[in-house]
Amino acid sequence: MRLHKDSQAALFLLVHAAGTVVGAVDFTQCLNDIVQNANATQNFAGLLNGDGDPVSSVSDATSISYSMCTSHCGTGQEPFQWSVFSQEFSAWLLPNLALISQLPFGAQYRLDNLMSAVLTVGSPTLAGYSLFITLLNSRWINRRFDRSVDHPNSRFALSVLSSLQQVPLRLHPDRVRLPSLIVLPENDSWWKCLAEFVDYTHTWSIASATSIAWVIVAYILTVANSLSNVYANVQSNGEATGSMWLWLIPIVVGWLQLSPKCDFNRLQAAYDRADRHSMHAGTADIRTEMLPASFRRPLTITAKAEDVMSPDELLTPPVFNYSRSLRWASTTETIVTVFKVASEKAHSHLPVYGSDWVESDIKIESDTTQDIDVRNRRGSPQDVAVYCAQPNGVQISHWAPGVFTRMVIASCASLALQWGTAGAAFLVAWFTPTTGIGCRFLGYLLYGAISTLVWMMLLMSSILAHSAAADPHRVSLSARVALAFSHILRWTGKLFAMVNFCLVIMACVFQYSNFYDRCYCNSSVFSRRGAAYAVIIETTAQAAQAKAAWIAALVLACLSASGFLGILNLLLDTLPS
Repeated sequence: MRLHKDSQAALFLLVHAAGTVVGAVDFTQCLNDIVQNANATQNFAGLLNGDGDPVSSVSDATSISYSMCTSHCGTGQEPFQWSVFSQEFSAWLLPNLALISQLPFGAQYRLDNLMSAVLTVGSPTLAGYSLFITLLNSRWINRRFDRSVDHPNSRFALSVLSSLQQVPLRLHPDRVRLPSLIVLPENDSWWKCLAEFVDYTHTWSIASATSIAWVIVAYILTVANSLSNVYANVQSNGEATGSMWLWLIPIVVGWLQLSPKCDFNRLQAAYDRADRHSMHAGTADIRTEMLPASFRRPLTITAKAEDVMSPDELLTPPVFNYSRSLRWASTTETIVTVFKVASEKAHSHLPVYGSDWVESDIKIESDTTQDIDVRNRRGSPQDVAVYCAQPNGVQISHWAPGVFTRMVIASCASLALQWGTAGAAFLVAWFTPTTGIGCRFLGYLLYGAISTLVWMMLLMSSILAHSAAADPHRVSLSARVALAFSHILRWTGKLFAMVNFCLVIMACVFQYSNFYDRCYCNSSVFSRRGAAYAVIIETTAQAAQAKAAWIAALVLACLSASGFLGILNLLLDTLPS
């Protein structure tokens, strides 16, 4: 029975393949037949020159009207050519598919890693946004510490906070625990150990360098080959698809340079090791209420699904940083504020308990508080809480300062990358005879538009989720409505990303397999409508125009990718070291 089913499937595929071959159209032969018939009847209706104008002599006929194309040539495509398909696929698409493996993953479950790859390809705008917002957040926290914090643990805290953008960073609601973690000297080892344990790098390797070099070299060689012979396979040429995929190089290189800490198991192990190490940091005579704050986990890097507004916050691949950047910035701002108050008190020589400041035996020439005597930092949990309390009862905003400015900058950078590479594909498709909006142009336009739509939906979802987080128990109607819309936008955005992932692969396969090489697509019906016509033989002027467009597309795509990488590298020197 199984053999019978397999035979049926094989027979179906054979019949389908045969039907494709039978229904294939040789447009050059079709034009020759039409010209011969026109010579015999002296009826030149439907015969056009390269500009779509009627001809008075069959020798000038290089194009035919759309209606004549469908009536005389049929609605099928040019014959599928395996040699052309395999060459174009291996030159333009395969290197990019291989490069996807160099994206940072590290999720707890493989399905989440797969979803991160789908999101990246389905929405390069979102991938670029997550990359750039991570960079800008690191710059922001570095400046916050440099300008206003000078405390024994500040250097380690800066490294820890910058490294933990790929996890759902949370603070315990007890207002005593965070100040204890920052001020008490018994917790110095916790900060130091955690900073050292999470200081691993996901950066360049032979595999990643080889994959990137393969894509770049393949792109250069295939572009050079395409420009050297514009007439060869002009309708199945992969110049447009190669430009459309060029966004992947700066995304992969950018993540390799940022080296995000996104390995779930490694981060969890680092956090647990820091906790175990700090348990032995204090002296035996520490009172119960002065145990290291890490015993009570005032700062956590994991959460349950019911404790987060968006499940994407739990996923460590950095493409999901869009979902937790707002919450991370809010949590980090709270920690920085406590550090700032403690630093100001130390500069004013105010101890945690009592009124007498104890001078340290270790002298540092610069004006710093790194040499604070540990006796100035000890006190009961209540003393520590009062010591780090905001003056005049100032409340910390739920929205971190400058967060929307960073979001706008990251959005502009990612949109420029997306539409610079997609725009290059538009140029190639538009100026490939017949010029105008055809199937190829719409495929690339749809990919860029859906990518942008996915980014907008998921970004709005994160904003609504963070807004709802201000009311964690969701008592108010507005919080419940915001959270419901956040879930709907997230689900819909992911669905569109999966559709777009399939769309871009199909667009490439259709291009290489001559699927688009049919009357409807070649005639640019979408833009020319009743005046649509199909160019069968490209003239010298059309070939020159197409070549100029391909060169312009190459420049536009390369400038977009290199500009994105250039700005990223300009900002890298302001990251925590």
